[in-house]
Amino acid sequence: MTSETPIPVSKKVLWASYIMSAVPVLMLLMSAVMKFAKPPPVVQGFVHLGYGDASVNVLGALEIACTVVYLIPSTCVLGAILLTGYLGGATASTYRVGDPTCFMPAVLGVLVWGGLFLRDPRIRRLIPLRR
Repeated sequence: MTSETPIPVSKKVLWASYIMSAVPVLMLLMSAVMKFAKPPPVVQGFVHLGYGDASVNVLGALEIACTVVYLIPSTCVLGAILLTGYLGGATASTYRVGDPTCFMPAVLGVLVWGGLFLRDPRIRRLIPLRR
């Protein structure tokens, strides 16, 4: 391990990272609330994807848990990994049935990691972008 000093992040980049992270967080929390509220379109959507009614609450709880882990600064990387798995499953489920919105969970995953990339020097060291 080296003792490199992290490159400071400008305030504009920091705010961009917060906004980039807020979009998937708000979408995921809204999605989880809808799973617990169970309006008919949500239940019909789960049936269309091949999931039973009982799985709605379980996936809602899992969604909230992963999102909360992502929101805690000390566990945000673990949260991003968990959300990657969750959103990967959502992408696969929607793609399998030919849903045209199957790209949306993948976009949310990119935003999750993009927000971390902009504000966390550890992630920038792991994923070095070359100029």
